[in-house]
Amino acid sequence: MTTPYDIKQNPHKGNRGLTRAWHAAKNSWCGIVYAFKEESAFRQELTLLALLTPIALWIPVSPVEKCILITSLLLVLVVELLNSSVEAAIDRISFDHHDLSKRAKDFGSAAVMLALLIAALLWATICLPLVINW
Repeated sequence: MTTPYDIKQNPHKGNRGLTRAWHAAKNSWCGIVYAFKEESAFRQELTLLALLTPIALWIPVSPVEKCILITSLLLVLVVELLNSSVEAAIDRISFDHHDLSKRAKDFGSAAVMLALLIAALLWATICLPLVINW
Protein backbone atom coordinates (compact mmCIF):
# COMPACT_ATOMS: atom_id res chain seq x y z
CA MET A 1 0.00 0.00 0.00
CA THR A 2 1.36 3.44 -0.91
CA THR A 3 1.65 6.22 1.60
CA PRO A 4 -0.27 9.44 0.93
CA TYR A 5 1.67 12.31 -0.63
CA ASP A 6 3.24 14.73 1.81
CA ILE A 7 4.79 17.97 0.62
CA LYS A 8 7.82 17.27 2.85
CA GLN A 9 8.70 14.38 0.51
CA ASN A 10 9.34 16.82 -2.35
CA PRO A 11 12.87 18.32 -2.20
CA HIS A 12 11.80 21.16 -4.52
CA LYS A 13 9.11 22.48 -2.18
CA GLY A 14 11.28 23.50 0.77
CA ASN A 15 11.38 27.25 0.16
CA ARG A 16 8.84 29.52 1.77
CA GLY A 17 8.03 33.23 1.75
CA LEU A 18 10.47 35.64 0.14
CA THR A 19 12.99 32.86 -0.57
CA ARG A 20 10.39 31.05 -2.64
CA ALA A 21 9.42 34.26 -4.44
CA TRP A 22 13.09 35.04 -5.16
CA HIS A 23 13.73 31.56 -6.60
CA ALA A 24 10.52 31.75 -8.63
CA ALA A 25 11.56 35.13 -10.06
CA LYS A 26 15.00 33.76 -11.01
CA ASN A 27 13.42 30.72 -12.69
CA SER A 28 10.96 32.94 -14.54
CA TRP A 29 13.77 35.16 -15.81
CA CYS A 30 15.71 32.07 -16.95
CA GLY A 31 12.63 30.94 -18.88
CA ILE A 32 12.39 34.28 -20.66
CA VAL A 33 16.11 34.20 -21.49
CA TYR A 34 15.87 30.62 -22.83
CA ALA A 35 12.84 31.55 -24.91
CA PHE A 36 14.64 34.59 -26.33
CA LYS A 37 17.78 32.59 -27.17
CA GLU A 38 16.10 29.47 -28.54
CA GLU A 39 12.66 30.38 -29.89
CA SER A 40 12.51 32.54 -33.01
CA ALA A 41 8.72 32.91 -32.69
CA PHE A 42 9.17 34.34 -29.18
CA ARG A 43 11.71 36.86 -30.52
CA GLN A 44 9.32 37.86 -33.31
CA GLU A 45 6.43 38.33 -30.89
CA LEU A 46 8.67 40.24 -28.46
CA THR A 47 9.64 42.53 -31.35
CA LEU A 48 5.96 43.04 -32.08
CA LEU A 49 5.43 44.02 -28.42
CA ALA A 50 8.40 46.42 -28.53
CA LEU A 51 7.15 48.08 -31.72
CA LEU A 52 3.46 48.29 -30.85
CA THR A 53 3.66 49.28 -27.16
CA PRO A 54 4.82 52.86 -27.90
CA ILE A 55 2.05 53.14 -30.50
CA ALA A 56 -0.52 51.93 -27.95
CA LEU A 57 0.72 54.54 -25.49
CA TRP A 58 0.72 57.30 -28.13
CA ILE A 59 -2.65 56.87 -29.82
CA PRO A 60 -5.54 58.93 -28.43
CA VAL A 61 -7.60 56.24 -26.68
CA SER A 62 -8.60 55.74 -23.07
CA PRO A 63 -6.17 54.29 -20.52
CA VAL A 64 -8.25 51.12 -20.39
CA GLU A 65 -7.99 50.72 -24.17
CA LYS A 66 -4.22 51.28 -24.00
CA CYS A 67 -4.06 48.56 -21.35
CA ILE A 68 -6.14 46.20 -23.51
CA LEU A 69 -3.85 46.73 -26.49
CA ILE A 70 -0.67 46.04 -24.52
CA THR A 71 -2.20 43.14 -22.59
CA SER A 72 -3.26 41.47 -25.83
CA LEU A 73 0.39 41.48 -26.93
CA LEU A 74 1.54 40.12 -23.57
CA LEU A 75 -1.06 37.36 -23.91
CA VAL A 76 0.61 36.27 -27.14
CA LEU A 77 3.95 35.97 -25.31
CA VAL A 78 2.36 33.99 -22.48
CA VAL A 79 0.76 31.53 -24.89
CA GLU A 80 4.02 31.24 -26.85
CA LEU A 81 5.88 30.36 -23.63
CA LEU A 82 3.29 27.69 -22.82
CA ASN A 83 3.55 26.33 -26.36
CA SER A 84 7.34 26.21 -26.09
CA SER A 85 7.12 24.38 -22.78
CA VAL A 86 4.85 21.72 -24.33
CA GLU A 87 7.26 21.32 -27.24
CA ALA A 88 10.27 21.05 -24.90
CA ALA A 89 8.55 18.43 -22.75
CA ILE A 90 7.61 16.36 -25.80
CA ASP A 91 11.13 16.62 -27.22
CA ARG A 92 12.48 15.57 -23.80
CA ILE A 93 10.42 12.39 -24.01
CA SER A 94 11.43 11.51 -27.57
CA PHE A 95 12.42 13.02 -30.90
CA ASP A 96 10.66 10.13 -32.64
CA HIS A 97 7.58 11.00 -34.66
CA HIS A 98 4.37 10.04 -32.88
CA ASP A 99 0.83 11.09 -33.68
CA LEU A 100 0.11 12.16 -30.08
CA SER A 101 3.30 14.25 -29.97
CA LYS A 102 2.31 15.94 -33.22
CA ARG A 103 -1.19 16.55 -31.91
CA ALA A 104 0.10 18.15 -28.69
CA LYS A 105 2.47 20.40 -30.64
CA ASP A 106 -0.30 21.33 -33.08
CA PHE A 107 -2.59 22.22 -30.16
CA GLY A 108 0.08 24.56 -28.80
CA SER A 109 0.58 26.12 -32.20
CA ALA A 110 -3.18 26.61 -32.58
CA ALA A 111 -3.29 28.32 -29.18
CA VAL A 112 -0.62 30.80 -30.31
CA MET A 113 -2.52 31.44 -33.54
CA LEU A 114 -5.73 32.15 -31.58
CA ALA A 115 -3.86 34.49 -29.21
CA LEU A 116 -2.53 36.37 -32.25
CA LEU A 117 -6.05 36.52 -33.68
CA ILE A 118 -7.37 37.93 -30.40
CA ALA A 119 -4.64 40.59 -30.40
CA ALA A 120 -5.34 41.49 -34.03
CA LEU A 121 -9.08 41.77 -33.39
CA LEU A 122 -8.57 43.97 -30.34
CA TRP A 123 -6.11 46.22 -32.16
CA ALA A 124 -8.44 46.49 -35.16
CA THR A 125 -11.49 47.19 -32.99
CA ILE A 126 -9.74 49.94 -31.06
CA CYS A 127 -7.60 51.48 -33.82
CA LEU A 128 -9.77 51.30 -36.95
CA PRO A 129 -12.24 53.96 -35.73
CA LEU A 130 -9.28 56.30 -35.23
CA VAL A 131 -8.09 55.73 -38.79
CA ILE A 132 -11.57 56.08 -40.28
CA ASN A 133 -12.23 59.35 -38.41
CA TRP A 134 -8.81 60.81 -39.15
